[in-house]
Amino acid sequence: MNFAAIQTIFRYEMHRFFRTMLQSLISPILSTSLYFVVFGAAIGARMEEVDGTSYGAFIVPGLIMLSVLTQSVSNASFGIYFPKFIGTIYEILSAPISALEIVIGYVGAAAFKALLIGLIILGTAFLFVPLEIQHPIWMLCFLVLTCIAFSLLGFIIGVLAQNFEQLQLVPLLIITPLVFLGGSFYSISMLPPIWQTVTLFNPVVYLISGFRWSFFGTADVPVVWSLLAILAFTLACFGAIWWIFRSGYRIRG
Repeated sequence: MNFAAIQTIFRYEMHRFFRTMLQSLISPILSTSLYFVVFGAAIGARMEEVDGTSYGAFIVPGLIMLSVLTQSVSNASFGIYFPKFIGTIYEILSAPISALEIVIGYVGAAAFKALLIGLIILGTAFLFVPLEIQHPIWMLCFLVLTCIAFSLLGFIIGVLAQNFEQLQLVPLLIITPLVFLGGSFYSISMLPPIWQTVTLFNPVVYLISGFRWSFFGTADVPVVWSLLAILAFTLACFGAIWWIFRSGYRIRG
């Protein structure tokens, strides 16, 4: 394993992240904090509890997932797309570094950035709503697995994208709606039976449900299903990346 190459890619991506701190770090934290103020402290104080939890605290896991998913995808997709855009991807591909090491470098940096943002947002939530985490180790596990899984998805999007518009298309038109309709602001048990069944086809439901269970000990779907869903999604992304590097699709030529 070429650790020096992995470290070089990782450090380059982290330097880029901190050079654009206002956009990369401050902006998502500020926008999520506004959700805490409006839905948590202002509106949430006047709403009934959901599954025995105050509404302000109930929406915290969903809002953290919203930021983590979008940041994982956008960081990883831009990280690999930019070398393609300026042509330096060919220098990386011709260097003595394997496809796995390239993926670890870019995906590792994107996942670390999203994890950092998620933890800062979690710390910010304590300023606005009373919050208690019943299973902190599992909370961290769900957070790390989600960062890795969606950074892998972002890597795939960055490789397949042919312009900046396509780079923004999936996060804007697919990821964000799936998170909003995946129980970020409500429990799926509040929906009519037919819509509960339809919602179960949304993979983000399992992520938010498992992550919410780590906070409050209650979940819309069994925690085992949540873990299996995220592991299956991660393996599927690894399979897609393996095929991309093996075939050279949208990388070479």
